[in-house]
Amino acid sequence: MNSTLKTILIWFFAIIFTLGSALYQRMTGPTYPVRGSAEIDGQKVKYKLIRSYDLADDAKVTVLVPDTSIKGEMRLRRFKSLDSWQIQPMQRSGDTLIGALPHQPPAGKVMYEVTLTKGDQRVLLNDHAAVLRYTGYVPRYILTPHIFFMFMAMLFSTLTGLLVIFRGKNTYLYAWITLISVGIGGLILGPFVQKFAFDAYWTGWPFGHDLTDNKSLVAFIFWAIALFVMKKNRENRLWPIIASIVLLAVFMIPHSVLGSEIDFTKEQKTISK
Repeated sequence: MNSTLKTILIWFFAIIFTLGSALYQRMTGPTYPVRGSAEIDGQKVKYKLIRSYDLADDAKVTVLVPDTSIKGEMRLRRFKSLDSWQIQPMQRSGDTLIGALPHQPPAGKVMYEVTLTKGDQRVLLNDHAAVLRYTGYVPRYILTPHIFFMFMAMLFSTLTGLLVIFRGKNTYLYAWITLISVGIGGLILGPFVQKFAFDAYWTGWPFGHDLTDNKSLVAFIFWAIALFVMKKNRENRLWPIIASIVLLAVFMIPHSVLGSEIDFTKEQKTISK
């Protein structure tokens, strides 16, 4: 295989692998909507229950149910609280049943279940309570470049690892691009995203256990070590491979796992405003 074709194939697999990893991370995270379907009175109802909300009003939970004889209700309480469960009827607007989750401060969470009823039939949509986390609104001029640089970090980390394994070219350059991307996306823009969303620039080590912050720090440290070693020995293959594996491993952790949250048990308040 000639070098040009090998380089093209490496780029192709790096892009595909990165896109697949990013999709997996997004779809397995705790903020990804709970999706499914249920059957009531012979009718199939598809649902998507939201688990993240960044606006200043109550989060709206909607379920498309054209049959107007079907009603809905939500059972809810704040997550990590001493609240009692509350039952709230859902309101109908045309073909849609709508419920509202009481707004909470950034990092406050509300857990809820949705039940559909028709006559004496009751169908619980989600067997396990969905947990919605409220966040502050992150401006697009911060969020978009943050996502871009984190994607670039995943892409060039994977690319560098593959090039090192298959003895490709420009590995030192791509290692630098990886480190710079992690630095800008995770350690510079990341804290601004955190500040807008949860009013704290950094909630990872040593101040907290937020895995989103911690995994950016871990990835940066390993790639910094890899570059230090590669600067002294451009033929070194061990450390860029290790750094690539570490970045892949930490970024496969679903986004927002162990993220910021309020412990309402310390406040002794009810869910109502």
